[in-house]
Amino acid sequence: MEQYRKGNLAKSLAGHDKGRIYMIVREEEEMVYLADGKKRPIERPKCKRKKHIQPIYQTELSEYQAGESQAKQNEAIQRIIKQYQK
Repeated sequence: MEQYRKGNLAKSLAGHDKGRIYMIVREEEEMVYLADGKKRPIERPKCKRKKHIQPIYQTELSEYQAGESQAKQNEAIQRIIKQYQK
């Protein structure tokens, strides 16, 4: 589905991180991999089932630049999440 696309924001609906905002960094059949740039950097994303997240915002892929270093990607993810929360 389009809503589970890489670069979109999602809210956790279940688990100890319930209510937390993440960015989708990878999608597989039933699973998505999420990062927030702080506790869950792009180097070790959180794996969750699609039914346990709610897609909430579609970002432009240009904001999340996949060609840059992981540190810069983490900073970009943090910035995007912060802008969404305002």
